[in-house]
Amino acid sequence: METSRAQRAAEIQDSIRQVLFQDWDPIGVNDNPKLADEYDSYIAPVYCILTGTRSEEDVIRFLARTEHDEIGTGSQSPERLRHVARKLLGLNVTL
Repeated sequence: METSRAQRAAEIQDSIRQVLFQDWDPIGVNDNPKLADEYDSYIAPVYCILTGTRSEEDVIRFLARTEHDEIGTGSQSPERLRHVARKLLGLNVTL
């Protein structure tokens, strides 16, 4: 039972990783598969939103704040992040 729970957790992490890498990608590295883990440090906070408030606006705020404060690329409108937020919210994150 614990193995399947750990396996499911790994699947959830990977699904979030893929959306962040393929759809969010604020620094434009998704053409290099070797950098697929570039945004892994943001998986846990995204997961917390997806299992907590499940708010599209919370996801958008988190991604925009991360772009601006941590990555230094947040010059565009946060509205462009809505499709990423919706894709993340569409993931099954149930353990």
